[in-house]
Amino acid sequence: METLWSPWRSKYIGTFKDEQEKSKEECFLCVAASGKKPDNETYVVARRKYCFAVLNLYPYNNGHTLIAPYRHIGDLTELKQEELSEMCVLMQKCVAALKEIYAPHGFNLGANLGRTSGAGLPDHLHFHVVPRWSGDTSFISTISDTKVVSIGIEETYSDLSKILSSK
Repeated sequence: METLWSPWRSKYIGTFKDEQEKSKEECFLCVAASGKKPDNETYVVARRKYCFAVLNLYPYNNGHTLIAPYRHIGDLTELKQEELSEMCVLMQKCVAALKEIYAPHGFNLGANLGRTSGAGLPDHLHFHVVPRWSGDTSFISTISDTKVVSIGIEETYSDLSKILSSK
């Protein structure tokens, strides 16, 4: 088996140094969930009763979306049934909307539970929806420490929030 090193990911994952856990006030998902800032500033593309969808500010690809509960919890087993169900339904709606907008060839869906699994924000559970295209990775991310995202976050926000508001 060969190993493909991708050091550029480290800035998204965070460091594993001993550090104080971030408080709810510092949690970008709690800031987005609160509605204290307009959704177009925090890139919240959908709100439901128990959860919301927000664009990732450090996307792996165009349309990289996070689905999170409003509650600041980090343990999957602490989710109430209605939160988990609504998050899965919203994830499904995001996939459908992203298919409509960008016609990706596939998706990565998942969650990093805990800092050692790669969670940059381990205390606020969230699921990733990452559209994928054949050939969407290239040498540039490996040797140039650069990720190419070809569509601006404002355009993605506009397109995705319009579709999700009608679903």
